[in-house]
Amino acid sequence: MSTQRETARSLMERHGTTFTEQAGITLRDKPSPLYRLLVLSTLLSARIHSDIAVAAAQELSKAGLRTPRRMADATWQQRVDALGRGHYRRYDERTSTQLGNGAQLLLERYRGDLRRLRDASSDAADIGQRLQEFPGIGPTGAAIFCREAQGVWPELVPSMDKKVLQGARQAGLPDNPDRLAKLVDAEELPALAAACLRATLS
Repeated sequence: MSTQRETARSLMERHGTTFTEQAGITLRDKPSPLYRLLVLSTLLSARIHSDIAVAAAQELSKAGLRTPRRMADATWQQRVDALGRGHYRRYDERTSTQLGNGAQLLLERYRGDLRRLRDASSDAADIGQRLQEFPGIGPTGAAIFCREAQGVWPELVPSMDKKVLQGARQAGLPDNPDRLAKLVDAEELPALAAACLRATLS
């Protein structure tokens, strides 16, 4: 176990940057950072390089679209322009519509606060299902959100999807979510998941 802990630590030092960290989002259990993670998860769901999705999320944030109200109030063209500045071009028009509709849905169903979605859910699987009600969020986007949010939502621990477990196996770590999660502290789980995922891509 101690050797596996050392392996996990070494892997995190090399590859442990989460997508939220890369996008400049300080993830906390508060409405705006959680919403920005939802937007990022939507952008990462398209078949586009993750660096471009992260850049697009940063541009939306720079444009002030950090809350569902601001996103919904922005014009379709303002959202397209922000996505374009992040070079998110192949999917910009469709994604602008999805972000507008998703923001409206979040406002109407959960009063703009994803913590209400969590509180209305029976378990982690239910959280994942409810996330997929947002336009542009499928199983991949829901897995990304849960993987990144598990550091602030204990209900999601352990969120280790197939790609993460594949990376863990390649690194000589357990490919069982519960055993893998025991190697680090709870707040480090997003970094461990990111490290296992990025290790498969590097």
